Amino acid sequence: MALSIAELIADRIDTMPASERRAAQTLIASYPMIGLKTVADFSMQAGVSSPTILRFVSRLGFQNYPEFQSALQDELAAQLQSPLSRTASPSSHGRGEASPMLEATLENIRETFRHVSEKQMREIVMLLSNPRAKTFLIGGRFTDPVARYMAAHLTIIRPNVFHLTGQESNWRDQLIDMGKRDVLLIFDIRRYQDSLVRFAEKAHQRGVQIVLFTDQWLSPIARFARHVIAGRTAVPSPWDSSSALFVVAEALIGEITRELEAESARRIREMEDLR
Repeated sequence: MALSIAELIADRIDTMPASERRAAQTLIASYPMIGLKTVADFSMQAGVSSPTILRFVSRLGFQNYPEFQSALQDELAAQLQSPLSRTASPSSHGRGEASPMLEATLENIRETFRHVSEKQMREIVMLLSNPRAKTFLIGGRFTDPVARYMAAHLTIIRPNVFHLTGQESNWRDQLIDMGKRDVLLIFDIRRYQDSLVRFAEKAHQRGVQIVLFTDQWLSPIARFARHVIAGRTAVPSPWDSSSALFVVAEALIGEITRELEAESARRIREMEDLR
């Protein structure tokens, strides 16, 4: 699978001059729609010159702006695909060969970690290791099990961890307890859940720091997020796979446990004594 534009940006943003970084950040914040507008409109929203937009597009590897827009249009079409449109006859494989599903899942995990920087992972670990900050986790229809799994582990190693469940109105009630030092982890992959987008916007308005776990096409929640982890999810199936995001969650759990080594060990001992 070709790299998404979000993945290209993640790979190259650290080498971009400041003006091109502004273009990249503007695109991520309104992904992919701002990139489908004219160069003039894109440059105006980013607060940079039109030549800067063209240099930014060239740095991503595109020959010209129409080629860049064509790639965005392909990604938009992929975002909108339903499981029905991805239904295909299962491919066969010989005895002793790995199944296409297994190969695709392993490749998704490798590609996901290839485009997530150590710096970003470290910053997320530090956010989630702050004992004074509350941590809230929530996911969509198919991704909430990942949020619940991560919350179950974080609850053991640190206090003030909350998995948001139930109806949207119940999530909104939790906003009263969210502030600028708190962190909201959201798991959302295509087809993106409108209720999560609305909730993320409300949390953002309260200054909550949002960490988004999404796919390579980027949930609209990206425009509210401080950190975006874009995992690979496409597999030879009508259904997307959350395996890569699951492994990212497990990697973060491990790093946070090490960061809070003394506190997590104390809590685990105390929990064992209570059993």
